[in-house]
Amino acid sequence: MAQDSDPGSVAAPSVSEEWSNRAVDAVEQVVDVVHDRVLRPALIAGRALVFGVVISVVALVVLVLLAVAVVRLLDVYAFGGRVWASDALFGAVLCGGGFVVWSLRTKRRGSDH
Repeated sequence: MAQDSDPGSVAAPSVSEEWSNRAVDAVEQVVDVVHDRVLRPALIAGRALVFGVVISVVALVVLVLLAVAVVRLLDVYAFGGRVWASDALFGAVLCGGGFVVWSLRTKRRGSDH
């Protein structure tokens, strides 16, 4: 009776199997490096851009609603139904803020003005 190989023993990998395992490992390493150095920063930048746009839109909506609420409160409680007075006061406050910010600006370099 010929001796059969022990079913529990593992045969040494052939040269072609070893070569294919090395090739798969090399490809996997290259994919990991590309993912870490290219794709991950691109994903982070994309997320930052999307979150920035969402936050900007929400802030704009909140500012508009706040302006409407201020004019409405002034109209109802301060000026008794005179919307033009509420608009004038709110516009004057905004213009005053604009003048303050305008006065704090810095001159451009290389400008003669």
